[in-house]
Amino acid sequence: MAQKLFLHGVPDTPAMWGPLIAELGLSDGDYQAPAMPGFVEPPPSGFDTTKEAYVDWYIGEIERAHADDGPVDLVGHDWGAIITVRVASLRPDLVRSWCVANALPHPDYKWHRMARMWQTPVLGELIMVVTRKEALCKGLHAAGIPADLASTEASHWSPHMRKAILKLYRSAKTAGADWWEATANLPERGMVFWGADDPYVPTWVADKFCAHTGARLEKQAGTGHWSIIERADVLASLLKAHWA
Repeated sequence: MAQKLFLHGVPDTPAMWGPLIAELGLSDGDYQAPAMPGFVEPPPSGFDTTKEAYVDWYIGEIERAHADDGPVDLVGHDWGAIITVRVASLRPDLVRSWCVANALPHPDYKWHRMARMWQTPVLGELIMVVTRKEALCKGLHAAGIPADLASTEASHWSPHMRKAILKLYRSAKTAGADWWEATANLPERGMVFWGADDPYVPTWVADKFCAHTGARLEKQAGTGHWSIIERADVLASLLKAHWA
């Protein structure tokens, strides 16, 4: 069976995949959900937490899984979605299928308000300092994440995660344009899962991306940015068919 790789986004950790993994009924040996360096543990010495560094890191993770079981099935959310699209564009030979949710590279997309503040020197650092774990937990729960999972995610809101997020976003001001052309190389078996009420990335981004790439688009009305948690049962059913 092809290995399944799940990649989280910001400000998340691999814990976010728990509801979906449970709905899919996957065993430990069937999937991997690596933590982006700097998000759970401090990044390795010399690791540059930029968009390109994360792409190179994830290609390495996929290459190892590919060596064991052949082409892999990729699933990504938020920054994990953007990185997944980039990796699948650069190394389609490693990928059997891909599915991403609620973030995509597109040259017409302008970063959401919080991202733009994070990208601003001094202001970004100030926001990180005043954002407390308790407030993050409440915000994640209000966005549709169960309280216990929101608490787990917020517990990782550490100085090294905050620093990694700032550097990642500052390296990615033009990521949509920089990475757009290569999307022509995406493997054919692709799917986009989208919470239509996402306050960070509007649905037109998914519409335009799928019209351009031919990827299947599955919109979820009344669902926000963390669609993969809010509609884990729906996504699990779609993924099972997508992988079959």
